[in-house]
Amino acid sequence: MKIRVATYNIHKGVSSLRSTPRVIALKKAIAEFQADVVFLQEVQGRHDRFHARYGKEELAHRHWPETAQYDYFKNEQHHSAYGMNAVYDHGHHGNALLSCFPIPNSHNHDVSDHAYEQRGILHCVLDTPGGKVHCYVVHLGLFESGRGRQAQALIEAVNASSHGEPVIIAGDFNDWRNTLSDRLRNALGVVEVFDQLGPKSAMGDMVRSWAGRKPRLAPARTFPAVLPWFRLDRIYVRGFKVDNAQVMHGALWAKLSDHAPIVAELQLG
Repeated sequence: MKIRVATYNIHKGVSSLRSTPRVIALKKAIAEFQADVVFLQEVQGRHDRFHARYGKEELAHRHWPETAQYDYFKNEQHHSAYGMNAVYDHGHHGNALLSCFPIPNSHNHDVSDHAYEQRGILHCVLDTPGGKVHCYVVHLGLFESGRGRQAQALIEAVNASSHGEPVIIAGDFNDWRNTLSDRLRNALGVVEVFDQLGPKSAMGDMVRSWAGRKPRLAPARTFPAVLPWFRLDRIYVRGFKVDNAQVMHGALWAKLSDHAPIVAELQLG
């Protein structure tokens, strides 16, 4: 069974500069993924100020929707789940999952490392024709020490809840030095989708082969979207074969969020 998945930090549905609403354009862009499962970070569940400013009835079709973003983004075939992480006076945001497969069970793990940075891991169980698939939507913190503790919480959550069944872990890891990948591989038996498919240097591979070293494993560059350099966004899988993976580049994506999305095609093993 093939599954097409995507992960995208949508920056709360507003542009990085001037906080201009991008929700309507994001809905169209997410549909372009043609993904069975979409992992979303920084999703607005509610924002009273934007709704009051841009959600007037005569403008709603151009600026801000009536419904929560995770419901607005899904199409008629999608189910959705939401994990509320950051709560403030005028609303809240968190992680979300859109799925063409039913989501009979979901749970949000609070992995906040301190009071000023609320983070969570949204665990969803999908009922697919190939059996259960466990999806974990991740958004880790900005500080390396905190990310280490959050990665350990992720490892414990996956080991406790996945029962050896197929796993997809995706989101914004903020792991710009790529210190967590080996830890996740060793603890969970996962691979990142670009481990085999990412861009490689033929000369570099030849030199490593002569030196008897293993191929260099590195996630794709996804941040900032206008000129991706940092490797922040990831898709890790277990129980799947990776057929293809790509970062969505270009002017359209640079306007929508500060992160570029990743889309991958998987085969359930």
